[in-house]
Amino acid sequence: MNNELTRGDIRKMQEEIDYRLSVVRPKLMEDLQAARAMGDLSENFEYKTAKRELGKCNSRIRYLKRMISTAHVISDRSAADEVGLYDRVEILSEGDDETEWIQLVTTLRQNVLKGLISRESPLGRALLGQKAGQQVTVTVDDGSSYWVRILTIEKGTDDGSVPINRF
Repeated sequence: MNNELTRGDIRKMQEEIDYRLSVVRPKLMEDLQAARAMGDLSENFEYKTAKRELGKCNSRIRYLKRMISTAHVISDRSAADEVGLYDRVEILSEGDDETEWIQLVTTLRQNVLKGLISRESPLGRALLGQKAGQQVTVTVDDGSSYWVRILTIEKGTDDGSVPINRF
């Protein structure tokens, strides 16, 4: 399966890879060498910690490279009156009296607690390409569904303010 990413996602991932390779990894290698010089490695907490941190850094680099190599580049453009990537959308959910603002993003940048909803989530899929004033049905994985009404669409762009997720 290919990861659906925008050019901005790929750029941010490449920036992180470059930073990790040029700054983070050399520092971790120095830490590891300094800890190794302390003596007995079997009881050397600093050595074990440095080795673990270097492993995490290398793992992150491999993960990002794999994401980039399997990426399917998608456009972040949409019609002026339709919901698209990076747009902020005010919605009213079935049975609610309160509205909610969400922003559609790629899966790599989702954070539900901050209102950043993946375009691949049931809600994201239902909203993508729809217009203000429309009522759309959101079908979740178990087959149940609910509706939301799109009240307002504020067009957005990838300004780089939404970070890529960490693990």
